[in-house]
Amino acid sequence: MPVDDRRSARSDLAWAISVGGIGVIGFAALLLFAWSFAATLFLIFAGMLLGVALNAMTNLLGRVIRLPHALRLTVVCLVLAGLLSGVVFLGGSTIAKQATALSATIKSQLVTVKAFLERNGIDTSYFELGNPAANASSTPSTETPAPAPTRNLPSAGAIASSGGAIVSQTFKLLLGTVSAVGNFFIVLFLGLTFAAQPSVYRNGLLFLTPAKHRARTTIIVDRISDTLERWLIAQILTMTAVFLVTWIGLALIGIQSSFILGIQAGLLAFIPTVGALLAGLIVVLASLASGWVAALSAFILFLGVHALESYVLTPIIQRQALDIPPATLFAFQILLGVVFGIWGLALALPLMAIAKVTIDYFKAAGTSRETAPN
Repeated sequence: MPVDDRRSARSDLAWAISVGGIGVIGFAALLLFAWSFAATLFLIFAGMLLGVALNAMTNLLGRVIRLPHALRLTVVCLVLAGLLSGVVFLGGSTIAKQATALSATIKSQLVTVKAFLERNGIDTSYFELGNPAANASSTPSTETPAPAPTRNLPSAGAIASSGGAIVSQTFKLLLGTVSAVGNFFIVLFLGLTFAAQPSVYRNGLLFLTPAKHRARTTIIVDRISDTLERWLIAQILTMTAVFLVTWIGLALIGIQSSFILGIQAGLLAFIPTVGALLAGLIVVLASLASGWVAALSAFILFLGVHALESYVLTPIIQRQALDIPPATLFAFQILLGVVFGIWGLALALPLMAIAKVTIDYFKAAGTSRETAPN
């Protein structure tokens, strides 16, 4: 090989190694960034989903009423706010009472189930329900009881320690409440801003894409947007149907807290497979307080609702939205749930939908390239 060719080959090899190394380092840095700020990224993604849902409802309204986009979005927001306000003002006290009763019922039934398992020789120490110190103090002891302590005034250190614990718990509660409310308003603000001017954010994303890849990126972004819009509309209809059927069915059976159980079943329907299992478990536990007949009826109702969702609503409403194998979706949900917690579990399906649309596009492009005549 001539000297100039060898120098050119070495230069090309060095350039390829440099570009590859930079790419690997950049990808690793991107993964580290996503891992470190996963909660924030999921929060932004939730706001984008809300914006897509509002935009989808606005577009549906545009098929009926010929109004500008801003006016249609205002109408949609006012209708949703009116529905939420009606639920809060008309059934707020009922929801609060049923939520309190449901919490107490589930706690008592968990204790009952734990005692039943222990009577049948099943070790339940791995999910202790109470305070270990309280449980230890409640067990009988053969030791001689200690003499009653004298009622002296607590020391200054004890008072300071108790006061510090109370202040610490109060701050934790306040910070948790502020964080939850803040996350809600962040998602709401992002959703409204994305829905108000969707074309601005779409054009901005395409502007950041290199010119030679802009046509492909436009197709992928439009397909992802269309898929998410159709899936979200179908999901809203499915959640509404699950809520109504669960609420009416439990009310006919005579289960207390039927309304709040219907609400939680409808909300958990947003999470495929895992959400239905959690909703069914909560319904059965809450129904045990009314007897085995009511619990069996509630379990049959849960099976009916799950069959309605899986074999009627999903094939009819979502047949054109997503087509992901259940085992693949469940495995992806478990993986994201273990790694990222509740955010990963709740947003696993839309993330997988985005990945599926992108993979399908490149597969179709590769197939068309192979079948194209030379």
